[in-house]
Amino acid sequence: METSNVYRLSRDRISVRQPALTGSVTTIAPKPRLVDQVRQAIRTRHYSPRTEETYLHWIKRFIFFHNKRHPAEMGEKEIAQFLSSLASEQHVSASTQNQALNAILFLYRHVLRKDIGYVDGVVRANRPKRLPTAKGTRIATRCFPLP
Repeated sequence: METSNVYRLSRDRISVRQPALTGSVTTIAPKPRLVDQVRQAIRTRHYSPRTEETYLHWIKRFIFFHNKRHPAEMGEKEIAQFLSSLASEQHVSASTQNQALNAILFLYRHVLRKDIGYVDGVVRANRPKRLPTAKGTRIATRCFPLP
């Protein structure tokens, strides 16, 4: 009698037949994909659908930036590289860089259950300088060139 298991693969589960034992079939559901795990974590916390879409976008960009490495294999160093690249090479605004940081931190804290401390060595995007104006005053503009 043969003692090896027979595996049948389908789209959403793996069936294992063990003929040597009782002839029963055991169904093993595979672990959901990372994207599905992120979606589930976001929906469990009742986040906005737009937040879900945005967080998934940043998580995918983070993964593709590191040549499709799984985030569980990466840590603070890779996060810092990605965020610094956003500021220095792609010239994103500070709020965009913060949004990317929050998406990645959500992935690590709530999906992968990995504690990421303070991310050191990040080149931060510059916030725009705002000129102070008195409330209710208008700035006069010249309609003619200066001599």
